[in-house]
Amino acid sequence: MRFSHHHGTSYGATIIGARGQVVIPAQARKALGLKEGDHLLVFCWHGKFLGLMKSETVDEFIDKITDKMSAGIEELRKLKASMK
Repeated sequence: MRFSHHHGTSYGATIIGARGQVVIPAQARKALGLKEGDHLLVFCWHGKFLGLMKSETVDEFIDKITDKMSAGIEELRKLKASMK
């Protein structure tokens, strides 16, 4: 089961096995180019959302976030200056 929305794509559900293993749905593995032996980072937001990221894509992800934050900061500075 796959559905898309403006923040990403959902690839269905999975179950945690007895040894704590989780199967990533085949469609998700294919879409993300994941293969056996890939290293993934596991992170959590607010104790409610679990995410996985290929370790090789971390620098690219950080660069995108930094660029967006920089643009937002610049917009805030312009807004602040226009209020004087």
